[in-house]
Amino acid sequence: MTDRRRIYAASFLRALANGLLGVVFGIYVAKLGHSVVALGLVLSSGLVGATLATALVTFHGDRFGRRRSLLALGALGAAGGAVAALATDALLIAAAAFFGMLTGMGKDRGAMLALESAALPSTTDDIGRTRAFAWHAVIQDAGQALGGLLAVLPSVLRDTGAASESGSYRAAILLYAVLTAASLPFYRALSARSEAGSGAARKPLTPRSRSILWKICALFSLDGIGGGFLGSALFSYFFFAYFGASEPQIAVLFLGGKIMSAASHLAAAWLARRIGLVNTMVFTHIPSSLILVAIPFAGSFWAAAALYLLREGLAEMDVPTRTSYVVAVVEPEERTFASGATGIARLASWAVAPAVAGVAIQTVSLAMPLFIAAGLKISYDVLLYAAFRHVRPPEER
Repeated sequence: MTDRRRIYAASFLRALANGLLGVVFGIYVAKLGHSVVALGLVLSSGLVGATLATALVTFHGDRFGRRRSLLALGALGAAGGAVAALATDALLIAAAAFFGMLTGMGKDRGAMLALESAALPSTTDDIGRTRAFAWHAVIQDAGQALGGLLAVLPSVLRDTGAASESGSYRAAILLYAVLTAASLPFYRALSARSEAGSGAARKPLTPRSRSILWKICALFSLDGIGGGFLGSALFSYFFFAYFGASEPQIAVLFLGGKIMSAASHLAAAWLARRIGLVNTMVFTHIPSSLILVAIPFAGSFWAAAALYLLREGLAEMDVPTRTSYVVAVVEPEERTFASGATGIARLASWAVAPAVAGVAIQTVSLAMPLFIAAGLKISYDVLLYAAFRHVRPPEER
């Protein structure tokens, strides 16, 4: 098995776990009797932990070793999931979320993704780079989709009498921990090619790379704040509370959304070869934000679900393209730092949003986080295009 396939396999298992957690985590915390403000604080704790982990990887990941870093992070994630499944106190769950990096976002944008993004280019050339990232995103979406479908587990356990309501959710969170642990053997098998010189000191960024990364990180922070209002746990709670959707309905909806996203990643790689990475990122992202605004005005859950699916077909076409763009416009030895720095920018801003969203939901309306997110994301797209439309990756020069 090649390193690329090992990364794909581990990423798929991690995506299964994240997809499951994204659907059930918010409902699980609510079912324990905690308020929506407490839910926001738990999710923010997970994002703060993920941000700090990404910062450590950014500055020390190459020196410690990408493989060892992936193993350590995976073990922490599995342990955090196990503790969260057994806890009832909100503070203990928040602590487990912090140390286990349990974000409830339903997707992975943290330290492990930064390490995988830094390692993947070594498995291909410039022409194949975006396609490699597109397949990586497809595999993650497939895993997240199937993981979301696993969210029917609590209902099945309750309906068959195999577990109580609280026990059924605990079983789902424990399954998250098991799936996360199952990815570890694949990381352990990575070859030396995946490393960037373990034990070596990180070289300073070139002036050009430093300038690019400052701008990208600032813009990704803006987009990250918007994305933090749209994590799977909060979106799941929105459909649950606003439209009265059940867990199985939400699970099927999220499955459909991930299928749409997976198809869009491959379409993004095709489109990027024709109109460029930056154009693909911007001109598919703005329409998705406009659709987001329309979701609360849908007359029923099924109408809202149709809009959600349409949005998912556009919203993540920028995922493989932006990852490919970031590692392409810096030097090869700067890729771990670049992936980590942009990950920190997103995660740090994500960490603020859930707590704010919880307050906005409680004091204004359930739909307010969607409106805020749309405005922030459109602003990001306009600024990104203005700043980077002339900064081209090697294959576009």
